[in-house]
Amino acid sequence: MMSVAVFGLSIDSSFMPDLSRLLLLLYERDVHIYIYKPFYDSIKDRCPEHPELAGFFTFGYELPESVKFLFSIGGDGTLLKSMLTLKNKSIPVIGFNTGRLGFLSAISREDMGEAIQMLFAEQYEIEERSVLQFEEGTDLFGDFNYALNEITVTKMDSSSMISIHTYLNDEYLTTYWADGLIISTPTGSTAYSLSVGGPIVPPNSKSFVITPIAPHNLTMRPIVVPDDCHIRLSVEGRGQQFLCSLDSRSQAINFPGSVEISKANFQVKTLKLPGYGFFSTLRNKLMWGTDRRN
Repeated sequence: MMSVAVFGLSIDSSFMPDLSRLLLLLYERDVHIYIYKPFYDSIKDRCPEHPELAGFFTFGYELPESVKFLFSIGGDGTLLKSMLTLKNKSIPVIGFNTGRLGFLSAISREDMGEAIQMLFAEQYEIEERSVLQFEEGTDLFGDFNYALNEITVTKMDSSSMISIHTYLNDEYLTTYWADGLIISTPTGSTAYSLSVGGPIVPPNSKSFVITPIAPHNLTMRPIVVPDDCHIRLSVEGRGQQFLCSLDSRSQAINFPGSVEISKANFQVKTLKLPGYGFFSTLRNKLMWGTDRRN
């Protein structure tokens, strides 16, 4: 019998009927359902009618080997945090979007039933996504120093820029005088990097994107580099500290500081359903080709 895991953080009450429907769709197919305990605690009073659950989990290692998929309920941020919960446990993730945009959580509530049918008909592909590994010489981010979207170095105060001396495989690239620098995976190319002018990169492109944030020199442009590059950043500034972020987690580092970024030795697996590929998601989410005059 198949087992699945359900992960979420908090969802609006308007999505509760859809969550109940999802759980019932799984239960009707004799699926064992394991739900993230903090998520269950946040919804149990608002979702009293749900099928019998096989169990709960708080960490990925608590899930049995029979779990075939993880369903992330929320937006892209929720899906990213589900990866932290799984860590490098190799369970494919599919995102059901309760928010607005959602490049990773692409399945809408209207398409939920069709998506479940595709999953159980095995009409899907497993897409492997690169992960960034962060090193700084200390245990700054605990035992999970990885990011699926991006690693970002930024200034902490509201005035002075920082200097970011950048090396690729120990070869000097340039010094960025800027508010910060984003190193993103292809997955993260549609996130923070895109908002500051970075390019959109397909998930299988085997590359990283280096995007400056508000550079002093306007000739500083985003650059795409192979994902086998070892990136070293030496950071200086006038203040006391700068900020380093791994997706949604941030820590302060004293000036001068040095960080190293490389491709992790594992990948995150996501599920791709027919009609929900990367380019169709771009068209739908960014409304490409839509004539707003009509």
